[in-house]
Amino acid sequence: METRVHERRDHLRALRQGRHRGTGSAENFGASFTALGKLAYSGARVSANATDLRSGTALLSIDDRIVLPTASVGKILLLIEVAARITARDFAGYGILDKTPGDAIADSGIWRQLQAPALPVADLATLVGATSDNLATNVLLRQVGLDAVRARTESLGLARTALLDLVRTVRGPDDAPQLSVGSTSELAGLFAALSRGEVVDHVTSHRVLGWLSQNADLSLVASAFGLDPLSHRGPDHGIQLINKTGTDVGLRSEVGVLSGPRTGVAYAVTVQFGDAKLTTRLRVIDAMRTVGSDLLEYVH
Repeated sequence: METRVHERRDHLRALRQGRHRGTGSAENFGASFTALGKLAYSGARVSANATDLRSGTALLSIDDRIVLPTASVGKILLLIEVAARITARDFAGYGILDKTPGDAIADSGIWRQLQAPALPVADLATLVGATSDNLATNVLLRQVGLDAVRARTESLGLARTALLDLVRTVRGPDDAPQLSVGSTSELAGLFAALSRGEVVDHVTSHRVLGWLSQNADLSLVASAFGLDPLSHRGPDHGIQLINKTGTDVGLRSEVGVLSGPRTGVAYAVTVQFGDAKLTTRLRVIDAMRTVGSDLLEYVH
């Protein structure tokens, strides 16, 4: 009886493994599945999606419809709304916005270290894309409004992905519990649509990609690509990357588009974990880098 139970369990695991890796002509993302699977078995919540941009083939799919916190990844939705307004000439990209004491926030970004009390809208969006600048995020949100970002998100057909609030140092009982949430299926699909110029229109999509192409955080999935964190806007050894990361205590998330000589992929990976030990955090980062290695091998 015990032998039959073990055989059934092994059979179910084998079926689950094959389904998550993808089907048909998808290449073997076994290393990614194994690395992320180990995190899941240790108690982490793991979600991942990788899709070939040309064929639409699912390469990696692990619980990619569940909704998890995504931290600063949700700032992409703000950038889309800002870009759409510039395209529609609702306000000019060179319009100047002031920072106020109410916008002040620590952590990511460099504007709070600068002397400039005001910057153009397009420059603020560049800061968000390049350094995930929290102060610039809050100033832009004050200008366009969270309701407008939510409406834009819904218009894009995103049901499991949202920017919930402005950036806060402390979240009280009356505040949204997270800055943003999302499913990796929707996030990878959003980046695929951006790459095809389908988010609002080609001009808006291109503008958003331009801001994100300057992202300096290549510490997670993108750490496997061998790119210069401060200069990777153009192709390097045939590789081109556009990505956005989200980082918080017990959370690592990344979404992006990676293009290479063979093909391109849209990907998203989110891991929520107990962050009590540094070793646990490092295992999460190593697993995300493993996903990056599989992506690089696939496109190069």
